[in-house]
Amino acid sequence: MEKTKRKKSPRLEELLPDEKKRTEIVSRLYQGDPIVGKDGIFTDMLQALVNAALEGEMDNYLKETKASSKDNRRNGHTHKTVTSSAGPLEIYPPRDRTGEHEPILIKKWERDLGTGMDDIIISLYARGHSVEDVRYQLRELYGVDISTGAISAVTDRVLTEIINWQQRSLSPCYPIIYLDAIHYKVRENGMIIGKAIYTTYGINVDGQREVLGLYLSETEGSRQWGLILEDLKKRGVEDVFFFCVDGLNGFKEVIEEVFPLSITQRCIVHMIRTSTRFVSSKDIKAVCSDLRKIYTSSDREQAALALTAFGTRWDGKYQEIRQKWEANWEELMAFMDYKKDIRRMIYTTNPVEALHRIMRKVTKSKGAWSNDKGLIKQLYLTLMYNQKSWNTKIPDWKLIQKELLDKFKSRYEKYI
Repeated sequence: MEKTKRKKSPRLEELLPDEKKRTEIVSRLYQGDPIVGKDGIFTDMLQALVNAALEGEMDNYLKETKASSKDNRRNGHTHKTVTSSAGPLEIYPPRDRTGEHEPILIKKWERDLGTGMDDIIISLYARGHSVEDVRYQLRELYGVDISTGAISAVTDRVLTEIINWQQRSLSPCYPIIYLDAIHYKVRENGMIIGKAIYTTYGINVDGQREVLGLYLSETEGSRQWGLILEDLKKRGVEDVFFFCVDGLNGFKEVIEEVFPLSITQRCIVHMIRTSTRFVSSKDIKAVCSDLRKIYTSSDREQAALALTAFGTRWDGKYQEIRQKWEANWEELMAFMDYKKDIRRMIYTTNPVEALHRIMRKVTKSKGAWSNDKGLIKQLYLTLMYNQKSWNTKIPDWKLIQKELLDKFKSRYEKYI
């Protein structure tokens, strides 16, 4: 077998013909000087390379103008500092007499070497860093000092993208939509105010998970949810089979006003939490075990029997639990009319809560946002940078699709 010859690496003399510069760089390397950042070894090399390239651009331009019989010549230099991933660079772009020369590498009004610094800023911001944190990270990692105003200007560029995303057209049918809100603090008029982010998280007819929108309001209420559902309809949603919700009062009524054919499934997990708030620690395990017998029953009839048995055992101490379940029975037991695959998907709002955990993970260290705009920007960027965690397809969707066809027939068939 013939051996492949290893390509000969270039010698230092070939890379750096200037002996004086070469000696200086080698000396600095052995002294342990920083490689990048302000006054870094590579930063100095890059700075020299950029300035040499700009001089070459001018030489080439003047050569072309001379060939076309135009009278033009050099006219000194300008100076500016530009940012780069290796650190700040002091550059001296040459000028021409007529002012017609347009540099290619760094244009006249540019202050960035095209290093992707904007992407770095947005990436840091999307991971939960404040504007001041981003500024500190850029200074420490890259030796670049960028003002908070400039950083905000970079992140503000996503606002148009957010508006387009929030107003985009949606699919006409979503078999399942989860509705839930997450709460944050925002500074407003010198005060810190609680704000609710309403999240709509759906599964389309192909089994693909999708965030339909994020909506900001001061409080969470069924009236606001009604307006959000109207917005979904305006953006193209015609039919939803299941809405999975928590125990907010009036939820079912506002859903039926906008999507009268939809089934409202109240979250079993939320119901257990609220039911057992005042159960003593010595009883909690047994109470939860008996509640589990209700929602894991084979059908509604068996679930009703399990609830009766629960009341027989616990009404003496916790009568309000049985009464609470009876008062919300229809919304709690809606999932019982379906097989295990659909039951598993609709009995809880855990999928949207998992989405909220992604959002909290990068925002938990934040006390309060300076304004609504900053909050929406950070949440949107967090979702976009973590799409692999939530923008996925439901496993074994074909099995679920078959049952949806059996149950909803033409309501589903016309959309696939």
